[in-house]
Amino acid sequence: MGKPARKPLADSQAVHDQVYDAIRQALITGRIAPGKGVSLRSLAAELGVSPMPVRDAVRRLVAERALAINPANKRLSVPSLTAERLEQLSLARLWVEPELAARAVTRAAAQADAGLVRQLQAIDAEVDEALRLGDVDRYMTANHAFHFALYERAGAEVLLSMAGGLWLQVGPFMRVVFGRVGADGLVADRHAEAIAALKAKDADGARRAIAADLSEGMDKMRAAVESGP
Repeated sequence: MGKPARKPLADSQAVHDQVYDAIRQALITGRIAPGKGVSLRSLAAELGVSPMPVRDAVRRLVAERALAINPANKRLSVPSLTAERLEQLSLARLWVEPELAARAVTRAAAQADAGLVRQLQAIDAEVDEALRLGDVDRYMTANHAFHFALYERAGAEVLLSMAGGLWLQVGPFMRVVFGRVGADGLVADRHAEAIAALKAKDADGARRAIAADLSEGMDKMRAAVESGP
């Protein structure tokens, strides 16, 4: 994850939650690379905590299928992405995320939430700048922020939790795709279309924009899986 070791923090529920959130964000943004084994001890050192909250966070993330433990050496890794697993993730994302986008637009329209448009425009400008600079970390963080700023407005906790779990599983592979195709291969996102649909109070338009955004991204991921390491 690339962070310097810090003095270990006291073991508490707050620390457990912070460690879980930190490792979760590292997965979503692809900072824990597929195929690279890491140990509990190294994660604890990078986060500046004792092994206990890391062990607790890892247990939760294994249950969410975001991490796997090698029984031979107890090292952690991102589960491999087969073509079959990718197909299931693609289907699940296309069921859940466009629905969240449509519900968010309907709810924002009912509440006259003009602030959401401004928020998404600001985040999308960050996405564009990251692409222009070829900044992988910045792109991954801003892209995730855009989608979930929209999804959180849906008022659908079950669907939102499902979307979060799906991003945990695909995040590391999104980063691999970014590294292979470069910024030029990712500039044609559908964020502007989703914002336009939000402005127009067009729930179906938002659904279509997010579905297209996901489909194009997952197609790139599918090509990466088929081409091998």
